[in-house]
Amino acid sequence: MASIQEAAVLGSGIMGGGIAQTMAVAGLRVVLFDVSEDLLNKSLKDVRSSLQRTVKKKAMSEADASAALDRVSTVVGSDYSKLANADIIVEVVPERMDLKEKVLHAVSASAKANAIIASNTSSISITKLAACVPEERQARFAGLHFFNPVPVMKLVEVIRAVQTSDATVDALMELSKKLGKTPVPCIDSPGFVCNRILVPMINEAAYAVFEGVAKPADIDQVMKLGANHPMGPLTLADMIGLDTILSVMEVLHREFGEDKYRPCPLIRKMVAAKRFGRKTGEGFFSYKTSKL
Repeated sequence: MASIQEAAVLGSGIMGGGIAQTMAVAGLRVVLFDVSEDLLNKSLKDVRSSLQRTVKKKAMSEADASAALDRVSTVVGSDYSKLANADIIVEVVPERMDLKEKVLHAVSASAKANAIIASNTSSISITKLAACVPEERQARFAGLHFFNPVPVMKLVEVIRAVQTSDATVDALMELSKKLGKTPVPCIDSPGFVCNRILVPMINEAAYAVFEGVAKPADIDQVMKLGANHPMGPLTLADMIGLDTILSVMEVLHREFGEDKYRPCPLIRKMVAAKRFGRKTGEGFFSYKTSKL
């Protein structure tokens, strides 16, 4: 399979913007798509700020940061003809099967014949997503699961669907290394590897709060001092987003059918109240700055 030189990233949120930045820093040309100019402008602003922080740490020159930013172009809306030259297309739209199916179907009509299509989903079956593209494209479909914040986190899970070819897995492993990541291959299974282990632990920490075992700050302190975790599970939950945590737990519970994966009622209540964590300013902890 030919070397990957150009990428398209569908979705410019925290993950999409981070993936675009990481690819651009590695020398790839990137086309970043989203539904509005405001979302794309915010994403580029975040990428610019992230690159500047790297420059201040003397981990990158000003010239290299500027060159990386110049390699990112944006497209508002769904004119997927602009991804016709992309060697890889990474889908990073919200975790809704109906939305992903719509986007993947539309993208398949414009992507070049040998393009790899990958999803960054953290919970939806890669095999089901592969079935959303034409049969002749399914061997070149796989999961490419990055972690937040993408420019910093080294892990990438490369997930093989039932339909995925060995050549596609090999190409994604090679690409991940080019991006400075450590790729880990796995088969398509609910939660893949990391989330299958990590998210139930976070869910159990939420149950400890729900049952009054201890306060959130104390639970985090126990896990940092007793298990040598660099960050407590509830702080991590707020960083990931409680909406994402709930989505993953629902998938695990539905797919495995075991009570140990039942989402904590407290997480359901917090998501219903739009208390997702850092991105909304309120979760298990408060991130709002007082204006008094």
